[in-house]
Amino acid sequence: MRTERLTALKAAHAAGALHKEKLGNLTCIDYKSAFNLVTEVDKAAEAMILDILKAEFPNDNYLAEETGASQVSDNGRRWLIDPLDGTTNYAHAYPFFCVSIALEEDGEITLGVVHNAVSQELFWAEKGLGARLNDKVISVSCNATLGSSLLATGFPPDTKNNRHHNMTEFTTITDASHGVRRDGSAALDLCFVACGRLDGFWEKKLAPWDVAAGSLIVREAGGRVTNLENGPLDMNSGHILATNSLIHKEMVDIFESV
Repeated sequence: MRTERLTALKAAHAAGALHKEKLGNLTCIDYKSAFNLVTEVDKAAEAMILDILKAEFPNDNYLAEETGASQVSDNGRRWLIDPLDGTTNYAHAYPFFCVSIALEEDGEITLGVVHNAVSQELFWAEKGLGARLNDKVISVSCNATLGSSLLATGFPPDTKNNRHHNMTEFTTITDASHGVRRDGSAALDLCFVACGRLDGFWEKKLAPWDVAAGSLIVREAGGRVTNLENGPLDMNSGHILATNSLIHKEMVDIFESV
């Protein structure tokens, strides 16, 4: 796994450097849909990441946000790539965005890398080897009650038309907790759970590339990651709950009641 980790870190650093270089200097902002932004940095960063990974692992499969799936073999290995998680933030020069890269082997995430170049924070984890922020081992918080917990969530871009709008859950959990933040990058929110800055995070209708790396980082930091019903995480459904494990049942109970 050392080669995979070093290659993923190389790709994340390269994409992060591009993020910093172009921050505040965008020349092209398009819409993939009526509510979903894409910039030239999303596309260029993805191309850069794919070039680096494919040079080392040409027989692996890939799922990337902008170019979709590339299935070249049945070796059971797939890279999941979000070249710029938090594109709306980036387009407004709001400094909460990252690159997210994960490796899935036989249906299980075994490597995750999330890099915020602005803060110079690189979160990474390998299955069974713990989680790190830069070179420091990290772990989830020890907060045992929802009432004293700080949480984060997000909303689908088409909130008005999406039945998974998350507004009821947001209101209920805000009242039950110490507070809920919405910063616009699921990958970074998951990493903030992993290092104890947040006690929990939930969101609906995310894509696999949004949660693949961060979910492993939370688990390797001692947290719990499930769907909203406390079942196994299905990255294709996009409904995720990640906590320090101590407040997990309280949050599941709330989801069951709303």
